[in-house]
Amino acid sequence: MIGQPGSGRAQWSSGFVFLLALVGTTVGLGNIWRFPYLAGQHGGGAFLLLYAFCVLVVALPLMVAELAIGRHGRRGPYGSIRRLVTAEARPASWRALGLAAVIGGLLLLSGYSVVGGWSLAYVFRSASGVFDGVDALQAAEVFRALTADPERLLAWHTVFMAVTVVVVGRGLRDGVEAAIRWFVPALTLTLVGLVAFAWGRPGFEQAWAFLFRPDFSQVGPEALLAALGHAFFSLSIGMGALMAFGAYASAGQALIPTALAVVVLDTLLAVLAGLAVFPLVFEAGLPPESGPGLLFQSLPLAFGSLPGGRYLATLFFAMLALAAWTSAFAMLEPAVASLAERPRMDRAQAGSIAGLLAWALGLVPLLSFNVLADNGLATGQGGLFELYNLVTTGVLLPAVGLATALFAGWVVRADTWRLELRSPALYPVWLLLIRFVTPVAMALVFLQASGLLGPLADWKSL
Repeated sequence: MIGQPGSGRAQWSSGFVFLLALVGTTVGLGNIWRFPYLAGQHGGGAFLLLYAFCVLVVALPLMVAELAIGRHGRRGPYGSIRRLVTAEARPASWRALGLAAVIGGLLLLSGYSVVGGWSLAYVFRSASGVFDGVDALQAAEVFRALTADPERLLAWHTVFMAVTVVVVGRGLRDGVEAAIRWFVPALTLTLVGLVAFAWGRPGFEQAWAFLFRPDFSQVGPEALLAALGHAFFSLSIGMGALMAFGAYASAGQALIPTALAVVVLDTLLAVLAGLAVFPLVFEAGLPPESGPGLLFQSLPLAFGSLPGGRYLATLFFAMLALAAWTSAFAMLEPAVASLAERPRMDRAQAGSIAGLLAWALGLVPLLSFNVLADNGLATGQGGLFELYNLVTTGVLLPAVGLATALFAGWVVRADTWRLELRSPALYPVWLLLIRFVTPVAMALVFLQASGLLGPLADWKSL
């Protein structure tokens, strides 16, 4: 493995592969259903402009900060933070930030693997013709039967996690990079093919208007909070993945332009997902509601009414599984990289330990749809799943993001980042944003995601 002189650490084989890895990290399940829905709900093209603003002034600076922390430390998130804390002579308590990022990635992966398992299950259901000619009740029953069966869910959760562990455990070049080289192009080509099919469908014009027709009357505090939240979560910030992948970047890689390219590609793929999904949804006369119901109930119903829908559905859910895996590799990497730095532990062992822990944690959200459905901790189908998701994405990840912004902007010396980023024109802008704009915006994301900002979000009632 090739690394920095004297570091002995692996590196991405090229800047292009590093870019592919970051795109795979950011393009996940949420991009395929949540971003298009948010755009349509909050003013179409007007929301896209607002989202672009939030990405550039809030999420992008934080993304660059995480990548820079990883490359500067040349370790996993915990090791990189520890090195910076020691070098800068800062309080040792800041080391907890790296540990929190690793824990956040594992917790997110544990629930993500359950949904990834749904995608795998639907590949085989689609291929076998289960959705051919189904009605709304039948499509809903297929999903209910899957989530109500703990043995089936456990099997798919295990398969999804096993592939993730094998890939990450094989190392950077032979594992993660080899998979990324195939998965991301395959995902992209499949998405383009689905858009090409949807182009001539009757619902395409309605989907285009839903996504792109500007409606500035829908832009207000609620839309701003939605744009801020999605800008944060869509770029995989706060889970240690960017720090872990940044540790493998070459010294000559320009981090700010690379991050900007990732943002553009991530948004483009999310828009393509909307143009692939919503024409079929509108053609079938289905509501474009947000959430897993769109992917696992509405879309199978739409595919089932189309000639050749069986093959289209199989292709779509295979693409969904690829998107889930590319993000899952990044979620597991921080824990594996951190464990592999310990004496007498190789990546295969680290991957097995981290993967087994994430798999075990995933039993909580998995069983929330069946065995633990009436646990009393939360109400409704998957109530405990929603509570688990709230703790992870509503509390831990935004808190890590906020702490990272403060750490990069105020704890580490500015000269450290000036030398690391080596972008004389862009560095002053980045420093200004990471110090004064990003922390405030991240505080809003934390308050919104944790539900503490709910009463202020309903701007129309004011």
